[in-house]
Parts: sequence; C-alpha cells; structure tokens
Amino acid sequence: MSDATEASGTAGAAEPAGLGPAGERHVRVVLVDDHRMFRTGVQAEIGQTAETGVEVVGEAADVDQAVSVITATRPEVVLLDVHLPGGGGVEVLRRCAALMADAERPVRFLALSVSDAAEDVIGVIRGGARGYVTKTITGTDLVDSVFRVQEGDAVFSPRLAGFVLDAFASTDAPPVDEDLDRLTQREREVLRLIARGYAYKEIAKQLFISVKTVESHVSAVLRKLQLSNRHELTRWATARRLV
Repeated sequence: MSDATEASGTAGAAEPAGLGPAGERHVRVVLVDDHRMFRTGVQAEIGQTAETGVEVVGEAADVDQAVSVITATRPEVVLLDVHLPGGGGVEVLRRCAALMADAERPVRFLALSVSDAAEDVIGVIRGGARGYVTKTITGTDLVDSVFRVQEGDAVFSPRLAGFVLDAFASTDAPPVDEDLDRLTQREREVLRLIARGYAYKEIAKQLFISVKTVESHVSAVLRKLQLSNRHELTRWATARRLV
C-alpha cells in the first residue's frame, strides 16, 4: 500500500494519519450499496485493516439501513452509492446532515458509484459529499481516496471533477429542473440508458435488475414526465443534455 501512502502524503494533508506508513493510519468506514456482492468485494479489497488501515464497521443496502448504521457507528467516512432503494444517496446525505456538520466528529461521505452522469455527481456534492469516484477505481486508489476524505480533502475521478467545476464556477449553470427532480435516481439512470438506445435487456444487465423492473421504471418515467413513448423520452433527455 506504499503507493496510496505516498499519494496521500503529497496531497498536503495536515493530519499525521495521512503521512505515516499504511499500518499507522486508521479510518472507520461504513459501506452503503444495494448489491451485497459488491459490498463483499469492497470489504475484501480494502478492509484488511492490518494492511490498509481501513476498518469496515458497518454495511447497509438501502436508505433507512444506511441512516441507522451510520448513526449507530459514527464512522469517519461513508462509501455511498448514488442509487439506493428508499430515495438514493442524496436522501442519505439529507438525513445525515447533522452528522456531517458535527465539528468534533464529522462523518464525511465519498460517493462510489457505477454512474458517471453529471447530474448524479452534482446532486451528491450539493448534498454534502466530499467526493465522487466510479467503481472502476482500483483498491489502492480507493484506500487513498478514503484517507484523503477523512483528512478533509475533496476527491474526484479525473473526468468527474469537470462536472463540479462547471456547475459551481459557471454563472451559466442550468437552474434546477423540476421535471427531472420528480424522478428517483434509478429512474434517471434508466432514462439515460433508454435515451442512449439501450434495449430493456441491456439495461437490466447493466443495472443488475430484471427486465420487468426496467419496464416498471420506464412506465414511471413516462407517467411523471407526461410523455407517451421512448422516442419522446429520448428527445426530452437529449434537450436536457442527459444522454
């Protein structure tokens, strides 16, 4: 884990925990993701505490579980998926706002998601997350990112940082889209894939859900947006640059 240690040290962190050998660092982490196999894989990859300094103190698969576990364990860092049953990662952030604001023992959030969509990135950052990395990240880089977030840094996968800069630095940033806000995070993901021309079976495979669930999400999106078919949906998404 020497590469992670070196990268964390060069980030200019003031806390000793970010500077010493990996075995001298320690951070308590909660994993929030609705796929049990993914949580198991992350635990195996980064949760060898003696080697990485990361101690996984809890797991959750939906919003209610996440809030309960985070409140009970008070970790330093939460690895948070964007798409969760019960309202998504943004809802977890909203309900944990007081924990994030605690001056003595702040709980910090790092989004870890398969999605690289601008609206997902901006949504969780506005909600209070300290960073956003995609699930293509290596175990070594993820450990480094966790420690950097613990130390107060903001961490992003390279391409995603541009979304945040554009959203928060540009005076031309788009206003809140009330129609889009009616959709859940999962519905937005299905919408985006439909607009990109994916078939239902392809969407189901990519999102690890059933074709029937995809159909239900599409029906919900069409109803909420008052659209009639996927062609209108594609035009709607393209006009908002969601594709």
